[in-house]
Amino acid sequence: MIGFIFAGLMLIGAPIAIALGIAGLAGMYDVGGAHFTSLAPSKIFNGLNIFPFLAMPFFILAGEIMNHTGITNRLVYLAEALVGHFRGGLAHSNMVASVFFSGITGSATADAAAFGRTLVPAMVKQGYTKDYACAVTAAGSIIGPTIPPSGLMVVYGSLMGVSIGGLFATGILPGILVCLVCMAIIASMGKRKNLPKMSERATLKEVLDHFKNSALALLMPLIILGGIVFGIVTPTEAASIAVAYALVIGTFIYRNLTINALFQMIVRTSQISAVIYLIIGSASILGWWLSFNQIPQMIADMFIALSDNPNVILALIIALLLTVGMIMDINVMLVILAPILVPLTAEIGMDPLHAGIVFILALNISLMTPPIGACLFVLSSVTGAKIEGISKELMPFLIGQLVLLFAIAFFPDIVLFIPRLLGY
Repeated sequence: MIGFIFAGLMLIGAPIAIALGIAGLAGMYDVGGAHFTSLAPSKIFNGLNIFPFLAMPFFILAGEIMNHTGITNRLVYLAEALVGHFRGGLAHSNMVASVFFSGITGSATADAAAFGRTLVPAMVKQGYTKDYACAVTAAGSIIGPTIPPSGLMVVYGSLMGVSIGGLFATGILPGILVCLVCMAIIASMGKRKNLPKMSERATLKEVLDHFKNSALALLMPLIILGGIVFGIVTPTEAASIAVAYALVIGTFIYRNLTINALFQMIVRTSQISAVIYLIIGSASILGWWLSFNQIPQMIADMFIALSDNPNVILALIIALLLTVGMIMDINVMLVILAPILVPLTAEIGMDPLHAGIVFILALNISLMTPPIGACLFVLSSVTGAKIEGISKELMPFLIGQLVLLFAIAFFPDIVLFIPRLLGY
């Protein structure tokens, strides 16, 4: 019954937070009547009363400030100088810029929107089809929330009691591998699609000049990641430092940050953060009902009943994440499914950091999975391209990323090398 209430509210277009909250309240009422519904405020508070959650709005605000200062263009110019001379150079640049840009936003949809407004028109002007340019941008957009700092990692680590610094360390190599896989696909399709090629390779002086112009932007993620991974600061403190760093750059270095612009950025950050927190708080009510009815254990028992092979169970978990992630907000997915599935990963012997990066990468891939991945909708609305056309061009990238996801899932040493090296 609770599932029908949630599905019905979603079908009539109710906001996801409202649908979660009402479904959760209905579950409480079903368990103990009106008396139990009075527990809802405390469940919402407990769901949000997690100190590392404070890092999220600070990371968002730091990204807003860095974007306003025009750092995006500097990073794109650096990427073009490094790889622009290859066939499909601007597509390669899109991927490399996504790696650089990941340290600023940590959001797939934010990256898709930013590059949809900047790189997609530039690629179309150079001779790429709009659909292909959007597909490349969608494929690269998931690099942002995979390479730290990642808001998704903050949520996962806070909810499941997993080291956020360890997750950040675990995400470095997968993010770079996503970039390399996509670049390999672009290179393999270069001649067949007759992708444009820049006429000249950038000189060493030009590359160094672009590094100099981008140095302040590239330094910020190093400060954040280094501080967290080496235990110097907490994620929340690192996020606060990132805001202070961005404010200093925008005010005293680039000198293009105004009080009015800062106010608008704070408003946008508040709106984005409020939506995420409202979703998490509402999902906490439904999560209580799920736990009370032992539904997580029922799902775990069902998976184990299907097979006692850890690899089969892991494949089922990934399939569930990819499927549900296409139709539901990934923050909601994390709040609802992580408490259900993470204990199952522990039962089959997965390292907590390994399980975390598999969850995060699977949910990130679902953001670009047709027919209703969020990044596809963002790019369609920003560029005017049809989702069907983007999806067709996206298929090789999606297949490549899925192969990488299963390789990471079944061979944990690929991603655990760096965190083990750092003592996690």
